[in-house]
Amino acid sequence: MARFHEQHGRRPGRAAGLAAAAALTAGTAVMLTAPAAHAEVVDVNYQCKTPIGNKGAVSPIDIKSTPSGGGYKLVMSFQKGVSSSPVELGKGAMKPSALISLGGAQSGTVPVAGPPNDKAIPANTPIKISDLSGTYTPKGSGKVTFTAGTLTIKALGTTTTCTPSNHPKPSLTLDVKGTGGSGGSQEGAGGSATGGGSSGAQLPQTGPADSAVALGTLGGTVLLAGAAGVLWLTRRHQRA
Repeated sequence: MARFHEQHGRRPGRAAGLAAAAALTAGTAVMLTAPAAHAEVVDVNYQCKTPIGNKGAVSPIDIKSTPSGGGYKLVMSFQKGVSSSPVELGKGAMKPSALISLGGAQSGTVPVAGPPNDKAIPANTPIKISDLSGTYTPKGSGKVTFTAGTLTIKALGTTTTCTPSNHPKPSLTLDVKGTGGSGGSQEGAGGSATGGGSSGAQLPQTGPADSAVALGTLGGTVLLAGAAGVLWLTRRHQRA
């Protein structure tokens, strides 16, 4: 058996080593192409200023992202209710919104909002916040963190503001690649423009493109002249 492997240039140990190296390379490739994102549930201690006084509540917060166009759709979830109302809040009476604070390679906030409550909320019970969503557009490249910020609850003509008091950790970290700018749609020098009711006439172009056209025209002229000369010499020879 050993002589067979030696004759055919194969050795069990070498084959196993090559297989292991291939598996390691494949695993490395998977790790390099995997999206760099990290999410975790973070306890946020909200201190709320309500029309009837201050209240506090701790709720685990989860922030998830989904690629959407040139940005990301963010969804902020509350696992426990915050604040409460001394009176029952009927269906659709409460409207929540919040800010997600950005850190790392980008600063600022992302506004997120959710639908009104789909069923009545009894009096003096924690107010369950529906999932809040919004869109984040990267302005640059790098690791960006997303942390729960101020929560606002509007109900029955009143506004309750809840602020995190425990300096929570980021609930989400993304390695983003942005196009730069403000994230809006802009037209610069490369955009198209017409004016004055003109027919859209364009200025003559100068540069390598025109040079190529000129050289092509000159080459065609030379080719035609050469063909005419050959034809004239052929006819002259036939007459002679």
